[in-house]
Amino acid sequence: MRAIVDHTEDVDGIPIHWWQAPGSGAPVLYVHGVPDSSDTWVPFLERGGGLAVDLPGFGRSAKRGDLDFSIAGYDRFLEGFLAHVGVDRLRLVIHDWGAAALAFAQRFPARIERLVVVDAVPLLPGFRWHRVARAWRMPGVGEVLMGATSRRTLRLAARSGGGMPEALVDEIWKHFDAGTQRAILRLYRSAPPAVLARAGEHLSAIHAPALVLYGEHDPYIDAHRFAPAYARALGGQAEHEVVGGAGHWPWIDRPELVDRIVDFATA
Repeated sequence: MRAIVDHTEDVDGIPIHWWQAPGSGAPVLYVHGVPDSSDTWVPFLERGGGLAVDLPGFGRSAKRGDLDFSIAGYDRFLEGFLAHVGVDRLRLVIHDWGAAALAFAQRFPARIERLVVVDAVPLLPGFRWHRVARAWRMPGVGEVLMGATSRRTLRLAARSGGGMPEALVDEIWKHFDAGTQRAILRLYRSAPPAVLARAGEHLSAIHAPALVLYGEHDPYIDAHRFAPAYARALGGQAEHEVVGGAGHWPWIDRPELVDRIVDFATA
């Protein structure tokens, strides 16, 4: 098990938190989704090293109201973050809204050595937001839903098969403050399906070997449609799998996927 170091430093003028563990070769950058933080990647860092950053608006990073919570905003943030930590070439592992990192990868494809896509928001044509996301995108309605969210409602949703494993509830809740709720609403409202499709128009520029994994029972994204669609859209050799017995966080349901993802990313 590798030792993990906790960092918080100003990146382009805003406090940013990340975890770092030693590894070999180009570092793996793990990019979390919504409503997660970098904490979700700790088992991966312990296994193979790398970096896991809290995106602005999430975890222990800055959540100021003047920040840009959009695909373009996170694209620019990741460029600045990698410059700050002195990383040029990297391996990239993304989950859910970590798909925003694919905007960076499309601009700098030569910097990406390997890519793992796990139940990522589709930057592809034909995707339609799930029911909760559609509500979040509605002014007023989204704010009411966020205001009504509690640890108890998250736990009830997890127990009723709402997509979030119960094991994640406490981890997510500790950072689910007003700043994160605002970031989530702005992020979803910045991304109607047409914007998502445009954001992935140059996925074919990414030629790094890729692994695409989606949980078969993901309630938010059609795994059987978008796992192969992502693999086809990428420009290099890409394998994909719809993982049986798994949901939107497939490594929670199938812990052996931690080893598989780390082994692929660090090969």
